[in-house]
Amino acid sequence: MKDLRLPSEDRGQSPYTGWTRAHWETVADHWLLTARRHASAAGGLITPPGRPSAAGIRSDGIEGFARSFLIAAPLLAGREADPYRHADFYARGLAAAMAPDGPDRWGRAIGVDEIKQWNGTPQPIVEAANLAFGLAISRTRFWDQLDDKLRDQTAEWLTHHAVKHGSDNNWLLFTAVIEAFLVSAGYDVPGGHAQEDVDLFESWYLGDGWYNDGPISPATRHGNRVDHYNSWVIHPFLWQWYQLSDQPAERRERYLGRLGEFADSYSLLFAADGSPLHQGRSLTYRQAVLGGLWTAALAGVGNEAAGATRRLASGVLRRFTADLGVGVDGAPSLGWSAAEFLPMCQVYSGPGSPYFAGMGFLGLAAPADHPLWTEAEQPQPSERADCVRTLREVGWVIRSGDGVVQIANHASDHVVDPDTGRGDPHYAALGYSTHTAPGVGDAFADGVDGTATLVDEWGRAARREGLRGTATGEGWAASWFRPRMGGVDVPGARVVSLSVLHQGYELRAHLITAPAGWTVREGSFAVAGARQPHADEGITDTGDGISVHGGDVTVDLVPLHGWTGSGVARYRGGNAFGEFSAAPYLTAAPVPGLPTVYVSAHRLGRSKNGLVPVTVAVTGECLVAAWSDGRRDEFVLDELFS
Repeated sequence: MKDLRLPSEDRGQSPYTGWTRAHWETVADHWLLTARRHASAAGGLITPPGRPSAAGIRSDGIEGFARSFLIAAPLLAGREADPYRHADFYARGLAAAMAPDGPDRWGRAIGVDEIKQWNGTPQPIVEAANLAFGLAISRTRFWDQLDDKLRDQTAEWLTHHAVKHGSDNNWLLFTAVIEAFLVSAGYDVPGGHAQEDVDLFESWYLGDGWYNDGPISPATRHGNRVDHYNSWVIHPFLWQWYQLSDQPAERRERYLGRLGEFADSYSLLFAADGSPLHQGRSLTYRQAVLGGLWTAALAGVGNEAAGATRRLASGVLRRFTADLGVGVDGAPSLGWSAAEFLPMCQVYSGPGSPYFAGMGFLGLAAPADHPLWTEAEQPQPSERADCVRTLREVGWVIRSGDGVVQIANHASDHVVDPDTGRGDPHYAALGYSTHTAPGVGDAFADGVDGTATLVDEWGRAARREGLRGTATGEGWAASWFRPRMGGVDVPGARVVSLSVLHQGYELRAHLITAPAGWTVREGSFAVAGARQPHADEGITDTGDGISVHGGDVTVDLVPLHGWTGSGVARYRGGNAFGEFSAAPYLTAAPVPGLPTVYVSAHRLGRSKNGLVPVTVAVTGECLVAAWSDGRRDEFVLDELFS
């Protein structure tokens, strides 16, 4: 099967996407058959071509097997037939992986606390968890069909990993699910610590169904690591843990309530064309973003109808396959579209890593007569009406409208300790969207898009990292930080940033204190495409503002107070959405040591710019915004964090 050949669309059953369960099964079969082309002779390792991960090529082969099994497991569980004999292939490969002296023998991970004493890698802990998760999903169709010897060998390998200590983040759930699966299958796990680890992870709960992916920073209320891991690891693995382990009923119900809340808020983050939010790490997992939504649907929680969940999920799968070509003519690449784009990937990602997209096929575990597959498609949240919603405990404000979804980000920067902070373009920006990506490489080094910061006399930008506080309200969020350069605070510098999202615009206000010799700069979203983005200046009646069009979206940036200069930063090869990218920006020369307010309006959408629907008045550090629909906002910026 060299090229993906899809069934005919069914616009009666699926009026929005035309895709049915048959399309999902076809794509799943295609990905699995493609993976086989990169399997070792005995089938225990699957290693597509590509850059090896930091864990090494052997670990990458285990990864390719275990993660592609995440596709096979729900397919086997929910489909009566197995026309391509996926079960036989993975059983044969697993036998080769567990053979003590075989060429495909899987190595064993070390814990993070053992790295200094022993050579090795902790990475197989993750793959052991993926294997255990898949085995739990397909238990009657796969695990129960293995011979006793292979089950015992596999259980012994899994047990080694169940008692290891991984990172203090979502990895705690990996070892917990391994242990829970083994116990449910009748195996003892001496030294297991699953209950303790899940208890710790549950303490990182934020609100609205979302978890912080690690310890909460004492410097902020919210913590700093919020991203798609909530959907592709945290909720699926927590759900599996609660299914497999014996827990008090009230605790189980509390978790299911959180899962439902998560699905309701997370479903707001997908555009009508199937584009998910481009924010956070491990984005090469792509349609794994659907993991938490499928989990909620399988658990029967959340307010979304089954037809709306399938419509959203089919839109995402269609977006990555039919539109972007991912996995159509070969193994999925390390990137966002079909093409490889390594600058957006992490060192732990190898050629088998993208198969974690298999978590996005979890809905196939529901049989064909489940409402997920029998109900007619219904509109997803971004199609029903334009909306603005604040996730108060997360520190995000979500806006959908004009074909895109965006967030104002005032909490997540992936920095646990602000005193030793480091920047990350996929966390550090003030905003992210479904149709733009942050600049990486030189584009991130220049620090233009998605931030308001200081620039020294040599043109070097300070970083927005190590947020010191977050405040939220209805339709708005704010944060403050001390600009950093080379991991050190810029002396005397401080930035308070506020985002108000209303009437299709984001009003950004900043109270900035800068030392002598520095200038102030704010950049909007970076748009990208196969061609150089087009820019227009003077887009308002007063001649102010810049509009940049790239790909299929336009970003408008209009100065409203304090800004005196503007420009467009252009890059090549620095954006996951296209070869050429551009971001509009504003500049000003501050009075040294004097806190000053700067205000601008940002609009991101599929249509051309319109009239800015807000006027502002600034008195000292007080901002008053009057919107054309009658809404009035008033903020005293220096008192938001007093």
